[in-house]
Amino acid sequence: MAFSVSRLDPPSRGILPKVAVMLCTLLTFLLLLHCLTDRCCTASPSPVKASSDRAAALFENLGSLRTKRLVYQGAPGSELRGYREARRSPRLLVNEASDLPEAPLVLPPSDLVASRKVSPRFAGKLSPLGEGSKKLPQALIIGVKKGGTRALLEFLRVHPDIRAVGAEPHFFDRNYENGLEWYRELMPKTLEGQITMEKTPSYFVTSKAPARISAMSRDTKLIVVVRDPVTRAISDYTQTLSKKPDIPSFESLTFKNRTTGLIDTSWSAIQIGIYAKHLDNWLQYFPMDQILFVSGERLISDPAGELGRVQDFLGLKRIITDKHFYFNQTKGFPCLKKAEGSSKPHCLGKTKGRTHPNIDPEVVQRLRDFYRPFNMKFYQMTGEFFGWDD
Repeated sequence: MAFSVSRLDPPSRGILPKVAVMLCTLLTFLLLLHCLTDRCCTASPSPVKASSDRAAALFENLGSLRTKRLVYQGAPGSELRGYREARRSPRLLVNEASDLPEAPLVLPPSDLVASRKVSPRFAGKLSPLGEGSKKLPQALIIGVKKGGTRALLEFLRVHPDIRAVGAEPHFFDRNYENGLEWYRELMPKTLEGQITMEKTPSYFVTSKAPARISAMSRDTKLIVVVRDPVTRAISDYTQTLSKKPDIPSFESLTFKNRTTGLIDTSWSAIQIGIYAKHLDNWLQYFPMDQILFVSGERLISDPAGELGRVQDFLGLKRIITDKHFYFNQTKGFPCLKKAEGSSKPHCLGKTKGRTHPNIDPEVVQRLRDFYRPFNMKFYQMTGEFFGWDD
């Protein structure tokens, strides 16, 4: 039997290019579909995602950039007018070139900043999202009552690297039994590099306060606002008089015996002004270089100068300057042009700057004679002359 074998003709050459085009089209479509479902992003990060990752890392690390703080510089020929005004300038500088990281800092994309509602440089403030943590204070305003502590605290709160409790905690004199964790919870949240502060003027005259603060941290920086002890005593009395109008006169409270002229040092208004006595107690626990004495008189006559000394003492850049203050003729002391978190001028409340009652000049002179030796000792201890006996 004979067999015949038939052979298939090869496909036409014109079909192959068409098949290849169809396969390429199909592969391209599948690749696009794969990318649109965002699965291709894991294989090769896009420049947009890489930029977003760098921006997120920047937000996480801004708190540790105290010395790398970003500051905007004004236009050439203009002065740096502070953090709010400087935000409008396009140039970006870093104030410590030696502290720059190896990789360049990249500002977050504008859409990311807008979505988080925070400034790209924070200016030392906390964001509305509550970044930061509560820490025990590194600096305390410990005194003195009626010396100008409230004014100092309000002025300092303008600084972007200072976060402070508004009310007086009275932890180291009245609430110590509540423990340090209770105290910590009273503090505001801070970013790394910011200073946590509080002020309680009665600490300076509380005998147990130095040991208790030292037990918390021996590195705590202490600020004492001092004022002419005679004027301070009269101001102290004026405050009490506003709350208790029926108290005895200043003159009768000043003396144990008016005839002999013996001063009653048990009266707190008199006792607080014996600064040298109280300072002795603090020097048993803290060296003098950890204590700064601010002049209550200069805080009124030259607030920027005194605030400059405080900022230096705390190791901060001098942000608070003359441009932050104006003098209120009615109250007789400086006020802030813009308070923390506000665009409006701010003066201390009506309880500050009260008119003092008229005191018998003979009583005032007796008090000056009484305080003179204590003042001289205080000048010697601090190495500063406050001029109260001029």
